[in-house]
Amino acid sequence: MSNARDGRLLQARWMRRLAVVLLAGMLFAGALGGEAAAETRTLNLYYTHTKEKISVAYKKDGKYIKGGLEKLNRFLRDWRRNEPTRMDPVLFDLLWEVQKRTRAKQPIHIVSAYRSPATNDMLRRTRGGQATKSQHMLGKAIDFYIPGVKVSTIREIGFKLGAGGVGFYPKSGVPFVHLDTGNVRAWPRMSRSELSRLFPDGKTLHLPPDGKPLPGYQQALAEYNSRKRSGSTVAIASADGGRDSNDRPKNLLAALFGGADQEEDEVEATVPTPRPRETVAAPEPTPAPATTPAAAPAPAPETPGTLLASLPNSAMPIPQAAPRRAAAGAGVPVA
Repeated sequence: MSNARDGRLLQARWMRRLAVVLLAGMLFAGALGGEAAAETRTLNLYYTHTKEKISVAYKKDGKYIKGGLEKLNRFLRDWRRNEPTRMDPVLFDLLWEVQKRTRAKQPIHIVSAYRSPATNDMLRRTRGGQATKSQHMLGKAIDFYIPGVKVSTIREIGFKLGAGGVGFYPKSGVPFVHLDTGNVRAWPRMSRSELSRLFPDGKTLHLPPDGKPLPGYQQALAEYNSRKRSGSTVAIASADGGRDSNDRPKNLLAALFGGADQEEDEVEATVPTPRPRETVAAPEPTPAPATTPAAAPAPAPETPGTLLASLPNSAMPIPQAAPRRAAAGAGVPVA
């Protein structure tokens, strides 16, 4: 009886300990969940073309704020035509992640956001470089930089987010980075050494210029697909959708993840010289002044070569080829 009672006491003691552990875990998880649910996401933006500034909360308790989204839609309008659109809210999440990870002290400087089809077509005709199916026309792309933050740092964050396209323009008039929520891809590609530094475990879908994936490619692909199925807005890796010069996908995965036509080539950040719309006629050529005929050159001194060249062709002896004969004991004819 004593052994049975001791066993029941020991069992009850373990049950109490287990209950304490479970309760502590629930409290800890509740605290984390409450913190995430109480999170309010605010964006601080400055539009370089309109000179407008905005600080707006667009998401709270994991839900988008309708009024905040409307303000951002208006702020990121096509400034040339004063035409807004409905921007992809996930794009704001990407900007917020960049703002958070860089600990930006300055507002995000917007270079280009929504572009209407008419504006995109106009830019293609007058400047060139815009994609025919630009993500800007869908309200899914944004070009930006942050004063005091290297554009290379923003680019790396875009690679790690892996939620869409990442374009890098360090040599533009104003260096900037392009982010969009289209197919996951990047241009230009990072070198193998850059990718290895950014992803030490090799777990990335980005391909170096040689097209050979890093060791963790398959793991990154599995995690990417899992996040896509779960509806996560920010993945952990990205896939490159490059194509060759004949516009053929380099592999099946590349065909699934993007196309060359979606790569942007922006010129919004530059300050190009305006092209003249009128064709300027070339000036009438002025007649050349009359000149006196030049004096005849002095005759060249006679040489054996000049004497031979002055003879008529009939006077030039034509040498005849010497007959070939076979050398004794040899099968190769010699001259």
